[in-house]
Amino acid sequence: MKFINQSNRSLSGALAFSLLLLAGCSDSGNNVSQQPVQAEPQPQQKVFTIDVINLTNNQPLSPLAIISHSEGAIWTLNQPASVALENLAESGDNSMLLTADFAASSLNGAEIIPPGSSQSLTMRVPLMGQAYISMATMLVNTNDAISGLNRVDVTNLPTGRSVSYVTNSYDAGTEANSEMAGTIPGPADGGEGFNSIRDDVDFVSLHPGVVTSDDGASNSVLNESHRFDNPVMRVTISRVQ
Repeated sequence: MKFINQSNRSLSGALAFSLLLLAGCSDSGNNVSQQPVQAEPQPQQKVFTIDVINLTNNQPLSPLAIISHSEGAIWTLNQPASVALENLAESGDNSMLLTADFAASSLNGAEIIPPGSSQSLTMRVPLMGQAYISMATMLVNTNDAISGLNRVDVTNLPTGRSVSYVTNSYDAGTEANSEMAGTIPGPADGGEGFNSIRDDVDFVSLHPGVVTSDDGASNSVLNESHRFDNPVMRVTISRVQ
């Protein structure tokens, strides 16, 4: 009886070992076929470079206010300027435009662009159904002249492609174009910036240009060097990502 019991135990152990070996081989095959596939991460934004050249003779441009948006506009011709645009147009202060309620993202130009100089900036635009880029700057040797781009559609601009524009000058219509001493914030005068009183036509229009002391305007602090014709800037927008 003792001999028979030992044989049964040996047989049972061999069978158990064989089953474990088969199970191990099966698990090894399953591990190879069940490796997860990692999905490529999707970009959350588009990236653009914006290159700007000041084409004027003697009109420094205030720090650019650049925004991306899917609705709204920085200005509308023949309509009153917003208080944010009025601040920029009279003093060069871009802070209110950069925080406009319709802006999806914003970019501060930070530095004045002297005549003949250029500036290159990088703009990150959130992914959205419709994407516009707008920008504005003040011609600082004026009462309230601005230039810029309004609602440039970059929704379908492919990576590696560029679009170029030349910009006009506009009159914000919030301050009379008197050109008198004390009314112009730029280096030609060093006068007053923003003033909440609107003493002009109160709508945005194309700017007629300046009438300087060299043109017979005896009260003007501007001279022939401060005249400007369109275009004011050359702007190139390139999608890099």
